[in-house]
Amino acid sequence: MENKKCRIAIFASGEGSNAEAIVSHFANHNAIEVALMVCNKEKAGVYTRMEKWGIPCHYIDKKEWQPGSTGQQVLDLMRNEGVDRIVLAGFLAYIPETIVHTYEGRIVNIHPSLLPKYGGKGMWGHHVHEAVIANREAVSGITIHHVTEKLDDGGIIFQAQCQVLPDETPESLATRIHQLEHEHYPRIIEQLGMMDV
Repeated sequence: MENKKCRIAIFASGEGSNAEAIVSHFANHNAIEVALMVCNKEKAGVYTRMEKWGIPCHYIDKKEWQPGSTGQQVLDLMRNEGVDRIVLAGFLAYIPETIVHTYEGRIVNIHPSLLPKYGGKGMWGHHVHEAVIANREAVSGITIHHVTEKLDDGGIIFQAQCQVLPDETPESLATRIHQLEHEHYPRIIEQLGMMDV
């Protein structure tokens, strides 16, 4: 009898480079598999990346991602697909409390700064990098953390940093932050997923 694999759902909103790095990492993995991708936008670039790898894609309307939503459509999908862990990869929507509670300790996110600096509402993507440069920070980096009801406030699992160069632009910093994300996020997800096998 084949051993049960840890099944991961990726939640994404954008172009999907992190999502693809994760899928690539777990292709043919003996203990962990990406079961599906969930997106809150109808025309995000992530669909093309996921379809290339044969990952089932599910669009779930924005009304499911509002404060006060039961998140039932999402929870039903997770249950039906036997999802063990949820991985946020550039997912820019509110996660209903019911989902956070159901998957407590089993939802992770990656943030493009060294939390607790530059976290919270409005702090995503280029907004983070612009703030880091404007404040003349010497270093920036990534934070992989657990997801709780409060934005960017869950327990920190892992951080990695890079220097902010004297002639840094938000675009150049974003490039190096992405490199850190692609290098470390799949590996940390793997360590967490192996706990479920």
